[in-house]
Amino acid sequence: MAFMVKSMVGGQLKNLTGGLGGEEKGDGEKSPAEAQGMTREEYEEYQKQLLEEKMERDAQFTQRKAERATLRTHFRDKYRLPKNETDDSQIQLAGGDVELPKELAKMIEQDNEEEEEKDSVIGQLTSIQNLDLDSLKDKAQATLEDLKQSAEKCSIM
Repeated sequence: MAFMVKSMVGGQLKNLTGGLGGEEKGDGEKSPAEAQGMTREEYEEYQKQLLEEKMERDAQFTQRKAERATLRTHFRDKYRLPKNETDDSQIQLAGGDVELPKELAKMIEQDNEEEEEKDSVIGQLTSIQNLDLDSLKDKAQATLEDLKQSAEKCSIM
């Protein structure tokens, strides 16, 4: 509504004065700083802050990507899977030496300890201790007796 009033009255007023007054900039001709209600210096400072924040976000994002790539590389080494070139490049982009977050490093450490326990002699002994040697002996003797009986019944021998 205000636009219509301004265009109707403004146009007639301009015709009446002959356009002698100071030329006003139209709404479309404002600088970006004026459009946001700031001075030029404030606008430049605002743009610098935006750029710094964007660079910081990008650095954090790159770091997280490198951490994930390091984790994937760890599991590829552990399970003897082929290496991935993109993971290597992401690690190099972040500076090469990337540390895992504490939670992930703790999980990997616990996993490695469990693997070492299973691979060790003590780990093998604990799995053997769970066996009942008497029942195993009884099963072996029963199987042997069954074989003897079936061999006696065989007409070829």
